[in-house]
Amino acid sequence: MEGVTAAPSPRPEPAGPSRTGRTSLAAALLSGALGAAVALLATRQEWSEGTATVAGGAFPLTAKGSDVTGVPAALAVVGLAALVAVFAVRRAGRLAVAAVLALSGAGTVAAALLGASDSTALDEKAAQASGDASATVGALSHTAWPYVAAVGGLLLLVAGLLALRYGRLWPAMSGRYERSGAPRPRRTAAPADPDRPEELWKALDRGEDPTGA
Repeated sequence: MEGVTAAPSPRPEPAGPSRTGRTSLAAALLSGALGAAVALLATRQEWSEGTATVAGGAFPLTAKGSDVTGVPAALAVVGLAALVAVFAVRRAGRLAVAAVLALSGAGTVAAALLGASDSTALDEKAAQASGDASATVGALSHTAWPYVAAVGGLLLLVAGLLALRYGRLWPAMSGRYERSGAPRPRRTAAPADPDRPEELWKALDRGEDPTGA
């Protein structure tokens, strides 16, 4: 019928992948940052303790995570850097950085679990304390901190897996910071003012009459 206008069609709702991308992005950022912080904190704590026999008596010894192995702390730093770098690259580059993030987490877990039963650091301290190169630590025990470092590595691994699965949905660095492929327009010099003193002198140098019509 004339005079009857059609009702405006409803606007389409936001696509599902954008919501999934935001959720996975938040989870990866939280997991990666927390995992790196936990792993770094754990490596600075006491991992093992024991005793060495010095002058017929028991001498207490302790070893921090950094004394046992430096791998978890190093990989945590690498993973944190990869977490930041994942937003500066796209497509294949993003997949590569996400893989580095995941591998950093897996390596942190493996190194921390291996360090949980390692006695090398305390054996070296026992040899130094006793003056006997063949001395070993006695009454060896380990704390829970190596496993805390492993949890931090697991969180980094989760962040890497999220980046591998959903990274294509995440935003990249703003395009205004990237170089455009279009050529920049050349700046044209402003026309010279013939009445300026320097232009008059230039005209005299060329043998011209600056006052001529």
